[in-house]
Amino acid sequence: MPHHLRGADHPDLDLPPLIAAILIAASSGAFAAPDIYDEVNRLRAGEGACASRDKRPALVRRPALETAAEALARGKTLRESLREAGYRSTRSIYFSIVGDDVGRRAPTLLAQKYCEQLRDAGLVDVGAYQDTHQVWVVAAAPFAPRVGVGPDEAARRVLALTNRARAESRRCGERAFRATRGLRWSAALAKAALVHSEDMARHDYLGHDGSDGSTPAERMERAGYAYRATGENIAGGPSTPEGVLTLWLESPTHCATLMNPGYTEMGLAYAVDRDSHYGVYWTQVFGASP
Repeated sequence: MPHHLRGADHPDLDLPPLIAAILIAASSGAFAAPDIYDEVNRLRAGEGACASRDKRPALVRRPALETAAEALARGKTLRESLREAGYRSTRSIYFSIVGDDVGRRAPTLLAQKYCEQLRDAGLVDVGAYQDTHQVWVVAAAPFAPRVGVGPDEAARRVLALTNRARAESRRCGERAFRATRGLRWSAALAKAALVHSEDMARHDYLGHDGSDGSTPAERMERAGYAYRATGENIAGGPSTPEGVLTLWLESPTHCATLMNPGYTEMGLAYAVDRDSHYGVYWTQVFGASP
């Protein structure tokens, strides 16, 4: 029987690699020698047909990805298979190899086409499943939301990027805004922003009303800010200050809030919760004192 290879890739977010030992299985889904996990990591390390001076850390065998590989064998999509296995990924890829004596020939066949994918530095974990004539290999990185800079640096960057945006005329959807003055930093508005970001992350929602029913204006008052004008931008998912500003400027309503000449101050904060839907939650609060 001829051998065929199929692959699919699903990128999301980037994660740092992990280094760990590889385990060898000898179960009903066991692989004929050479063991597929050892061979995948040998190719990943830049040995054999994937020769390279750049080493990559070994992929860690995960039972959840073996479950996902088995689900692929039952005809599920990669996304469906990962969801069924309870593995939330930021990046995932799979290979399917069909043919006689597939367990023995799988490493050779993988090396023929997929060295680059196997050596992807963003991958962390691996799982595989084999039946009589086919092998499925799933490699992925677990969902681990993070922001590359600390809270103070993120606030500084967003303030600078916001003022740079306000310094230029722009269209926010169908509304035209002239260049306007920059905003000052407000510790009180930053406090209100942090309360809301943490609340969204903890309670896994994205919205302007707090879990306690509070409005943006009420949270500003609680933070000790007396206002004559107020506004709020929120976002879920971006991992950088630049990313969240781009998202806001591309949205007509958020862009209009950011460009509003009536505001004189702003505060910003983010919160992270890996068990939430978006992982990272941002709040930008605008105000003007009486």
